[in-house]
Amino acid sequence: MHFVLLLIAAYLIGSIPFAVVVSRIFGMADPRSYGSGNPGATNVLRSGNKLAAALTLVGDAFKGWLAVWLADSFAPGFGIGAIAAPAAGLAAFFGHLFPVFLGFKGGKGVATAAGVLIGAKGLLGLAVLGVWLGVAFTLRYSSLAALCAALAAPALAYLFDLGPNWITAIAVMSALLVWRHKDNIKRLVAGQESRIGSKKKAG
Repeated sequence: MHFVLLLIAAYLIGSIPFAVVVSRIFGMADPRSYGSGNPGATNVLRSGNKLAAALTLVGDAFKGWLAVWLADSFAPGFGIGAIAAPAAGLAAFFGHLFPVFLGFKGGKGVATAAGVLIGAKGLLGLAVLGVWLGVAFTLRYSSLAALCAALAAPALAYLFDLGPNWITAIAVMSALLVWRHKDNIKRLVAGQESRIGSKKKAG
């Protein structure tokens, strides 16, 4: 029962739509109404408000980290084993992808996944972030950077010796990230994907 409650709490934390919350605080349009319609930091950036985009990014990452931290901090006291933190991180990630507060239509999960990875091991999160930044700043494709980071994450988790529970959870997140970017992959292949900072419609 405690494990189920942990997963529900992590899912609800992950469901908090920071893109929508921050946009409302700033008096901006709902991010689901422009650009890709995706409630995430990259789409908020298309509004031209860099601070709002940064706060969305931090908020989405924080909720992934928070779910893992809460599991690490309290699960042992309830007799929940090593699976608690990876499962909580994955639940928070699912919450971002399928948030109950937005009719189960959420973002793509890049920032939340990054927060989960940082919660799992700080150096792992930094390594994966390095992959994202390297691709994003050189090629200026947020989607391509996310795909490269997603593909690198399970291998890096193995190299950092995180263990089978974390490697499995990260592999599931990576597969879902690739799936959520399927339209972006098509546009990348066709040369139609928007670059970071563009206000053109993209995913």
